[in-house]
Amino acid sequence: MAKKSKTPEQIIFAGKRKTAIAKIRVKPGNGGITYNFLPYEELGLFHKLALIEPIRIYKQVLGENPQYDFQIKTHGGGKEAQIQAARLAIARALLEISGSDVLKKAYINYDRNMIVQDSRRKEACKPGDSKARARRQKSYR
Repeated sequence: MAKKSKTPEQIIFAGKRKTAIAKIRVKPGNGGITYNFLPYEELGLFHKLALIEPIRIYKQVLGENPQYDFQIKTHGGGKEAQIQAARLAIARALLEISGSDVLKKAYINYDRNMIVQDSRRKEACKPGDSKARARRQKSYR
């Protein structure tokens, strides 16, 4: 798992997607989520839904609300990759806290990238060319 440090009052996890990194601090609380110092309710609709997915599956499988507050900080990459990295970190944190194999199977059945990092990256440019795939046109005249 991506566990960084463990103290009695908080646990820190990380998630990555492309070049985006999300660090999440989990503290005992009432289930609040802050994303880059904002309540998650202020995000766009699809970003809100993406962040809530791991928690909704947790509620559905285990039948209880997580009694933790999640503080998420992201940097690098784009907005979508940051949201996906945060989603990965939340799911990993809930798995570590609960220790449930049933929850792990539910996450994998729903979306494998919820607990397994996506290893795809941007392809490197070829030597002497400006793009990864397309070649420059050749002129004979």
